[in-house]
Amino acid sequence: MSRSDYEVVIGLEVHAELSTKTKIFCSCPNEFGGEPNTHCCPVCMAMPGALPVLNEKVVEYAVKAGLATNCEISKNSKNDRKNYFYPDTPKAYQISQFDKPLCENGYIEIEDDEGNPKKIELIRIHIEDDAGKLNHNEFGAGSLIDFNRAGVPLIESVSAPDMRSSGEAERYLRKLKSIFEYIEVSDCKMQEGSFRADVNVSVRKKGAKEFGTRTEMKNMSSFRSIVRAIEYEANRQIDVLEEGGEIEQTTLRWDDVSGKTFSMRNKEDAEDYRYFPEPDLVAIRLSEEYIQNIKDNLPELPESRKARYMSEYGLSEKDAKLITASKYLSNLFEGTKDVCGNPKLSANWILSDISRILNEKEMEPDQIPFTAEQLGKTIVLIEKGTISSAIAKKVVTELFENPQDPEEMIKAKGWIQISDEGAIKEVVMQVLEANPQSIIDFKAGKDRALGFLVGQAMKATKGKANPQMLNKMFLEELNK
Repeated sequence: MSRSDYEVVIGLEVHAELSTKTKIFCSCPNEFGGEPNTHCCPVCMAMPGALPVLNEKVVEYAVKAGLATNCEISKNSKNDRKNYFYPDTPKAYQISQFDKPLCENGYIEIEDDEGNPKKIELIRIHIEDDAGKLNHNEFGAGSLIDFNRAGVPLIESVSAPDMRSSGEAERYLRKLKSIFEYIEVSDCKMQEGSFRADVNVSVRKKGAKEFGTRTEMKNMSSFRSIVRAIEYEANRQIDVLEEGGEIEQTTLRWDDVSGKTFSMRNKEDAEDYRYFPEPDLVAIRLSEEYIQNIKDNLPELPESRKARYMSEYGLSEKDAKLITASKYLSNLFEGTKDVCGNPKLSANWILSDISRILNEKEMEPDQIPFTAEQLGKTIVLIEKGTISSAIAKKVVTELFENPQDPEEMIKAKGWIQISDEGAIKEVVMQVLEANPQSIIDFKAGKDRALGFLVGQAMKATKGKANPQMLNKMFLEELNK
């Protein structure tokens, strides 16, 4: 059989760190970084006699996430102990939710690989605490534990195995990340590990009803790596089955350098964790009024903002969709158009040069170092004729490296556009004198000759000449 006779089945367990001020069961600051073991206390370090107290804001944020993903909100849920030992888990158990999660039976809408709408079932969203972090000595002299992350609040979103390609998985993750950003429950900074996924992959022959044996790749925090890992693992499983072997239910580690998965341990089932109700915490009871109040105060979601951009600013559906896919890009757009008063130009710069640089640098939108005001001022300078579009591209590139006031930048670098008629006329005459064949070509009806001459003039002025004035003066001279 060939690879095309198989289909991949993908389910995702996504962990998002919540943006509360304090941790889930204590009053320690919930902040990324800091010196090791400076954001911890007896509770999050699991000292004997220290008791947890549930942070109410964690419940609110989880309910927010559930409502934004079309979930049913449970009025009666509880916390459970999930028992397992790892060196970075101070209690030797995790406080999570087993049979009574806060949110159930939701869904997220994406597009399949053919562009058709598809619903991905969201089985549940539950709350739990994060583990600490092991810092490994690169020379093999041991590992040290940093408990700053222990007790950081998480929501885990568990999808059904509804995805059938790495592309669908990526679109699902991007949509979920976008929703969490918009409702402001998590900053979703993947580079800091605050949005990461456990990826479950299996394969089966097309038309089969039973799922194949799945493997799980843990704690993946890069869209590119997740796509590569799914494709590699699916092909590996197909190869094993084609050779007459069996897939083992294992937990895998993805190595981004070699582009391969490696077995870490046998995959646990629910019974292996010996769940039981957390005896140190009371049950969670929510009123209808509490849930409705959160629902009534949900921020604008991506789909709603996309529709508004199309109706209010005349953006195409494609452009509006690309901008609103990220709250950070959308906020950049909002701020930029407020400064320059030109929504379409703001969208064009974000979707062209800024998106290109983000791709080249492999950066996420939340890593953009400059402000909407700085981008808006750059567009104002173009519209005033102070700089050309060519110079504006240099300004945007420089803003990524050294964010500053664009007006001060162009003065310091001597990038102000040449709009003096005498100076431009001089350049035009020099270019015409140096390119007599282009004059002949233009008069013979070859319009491209004009573009060539303008390009030569822009090159001679290092992109500082006013392109509209150049076009006008060249045409005046060529039509004499």
